[in-house]
Amino acid sequence: MKIVFIHYHLKTGGVTTVLRQQVETVAHDCDVLVLTGMSPDAPFPADTITIEGLGYDAFCQNPPAPEKIAASIIQAIISKFGKNCDLLHIHNPTLAKNKKFLKILKCLQQRKMNLFLQIHDFAEDGRPLSYFSEEYVSDCHYGVINSRDYELLLKAGLKTNGLHKIFNIVKDFNVKSMYGSPQPRILYPIRAIRRKNIGEAILLSLFFRKGESLYITLPPNSPADIASYEGWKSFVAENNLKIEFEAGLKYDFSELVQTSSFLITTSITEGFGFSFLEPWLAKKLVWGRKLASICLDFEKKGIRLNHLYERLLVPIRWIGRQDFFSKWRACILKNCDLFGYRIDKKTIESAFLDIIDNDFIDFGLLNEAFQKKAILHILTNKNAPGELIRLNPFLSAPGQVAEPENLISNNRVAVKRHYNSNLYRKRLLEIYNRVATVSVKQRLDKPTVLSHFLNLRDFSLLKWGDYLE
Repeated sequence: MKIVFIHYHLKTGGVTTVLRQQVETVAHDCDVLVLTGMSPDAPFPADTITIEGLGYDAFCQNPPAPEKIAASIIQAIISKFGKNCDLLHIHNPTLAKNKKFLKILKCLQQRKMNLFLQIHDFAEDGRPLSYFSEEYVSDCHYGVINSRDYELLLKAGLKTNGLHKIFNIVKDFNVKSMYGSPQPRILYPIRAIRRKNIGEAILLSLFFRKGESLYITLPPNSPADIASYEGWKSFVAENNLKIEFEAGLKYDFSELVQTSSFLITTSITEGFGFSFLEPWLAKKLVWGRKLASICLDFEKKGIRLNHLYERLLVPIRWIGRQDFFSKWRACILKNCDLFGYRIDKKTIESAFLDIIDNDFIDFGLLNEAFQKKAILHILTNKNAPGELIRLNPFLSAPGQVAEPENLISNNRVAVKRHYNSNLYRKRLLEIYNRVATVSVKQRLDKPTVLSHFLNLRDFSLLKWGDYLE
């Protein structure tokens, strides 16, 4: 088969990593070409062609018309293969980082191209500035990376013969013994963007049993995330907390992993959820916040995650009930306006009463300002740590589980069995054969998708709100 991959860019990151793995996985079975809007910043394992107008709008002034970009894509394909391809595998097409992207795809569809649209991230999931006002591409195949999104898109109008689950590969970790015994540190191995919930990781560090330091590996890139990150760095310095930022720039990553007592995750939203899988391959325990809708896929495959917590409650009086409600309601109304979504104010008030559970609120729903206020309360009131432990008993023993070696062994075996490249190759080729041979009639109902993600019982200022000091 002749497969053409399309993505806005090939800059280092999550989607590019997945695309690279897909190319490497099918390279022996298929002829492959990668089309992108920006030249790769590192060697790529396939022929790549840069097409003007395929990249983000921010990096392309006065792009060609969609019809011309589509013609350039077809010309590049013919130049590579001498004829048309079997299908186009397009990544994250529903993010309006390129306002012409859907029109480009619809032009290609009119030219009888078979489209496979793989969604990693939804604009509807807290990204109103990346939301398309126009309809998504209909009558083509879609792919998703978890069962949550699969069930959602079925409800939104897609059909089982035109919607495919394709779970990612989890790369094995080369365990080295040369680094010696663990150091007094806990590792959060992420790029510190806002949705990774850095404030909660800092709160957890106050309860580490042996006074370990928290190491956070990488800084963010985007301006909004950088402002939040710098705010946390200043907060940590002002309060003399045992946090090491940018550890991944100072130390070998393998050494950090191998010499940490355990790894944590406090993220409030994920697409696939590598952080729940990768540590086990390094023979390390992962502990922290569980995202139930994401972790369900893993637990069905025998990966045990019941030692993780789903909420971290703090008393609403610590941050101010009315102040929080005012900012929370304003954030909801602002996002509804950006999405063109109608919502009744009584619905907001009812949802607020639901999330204020006996005058307690999940720390993950707070923005940085409220999170700092709660942490300061813990630091300055001697009774606060005990009160928080009574609300959240897991804080009495972070990273402590029964029979940790058995848990690590079980999960390591399960991850290797279910998320390896051989299974991935088989699944990907099955999908490609279906996309190339089975026509589908289906369309996505966008309001259904939006209403799923705009769930007020899970509406976090950290994800949906602007960064405010």
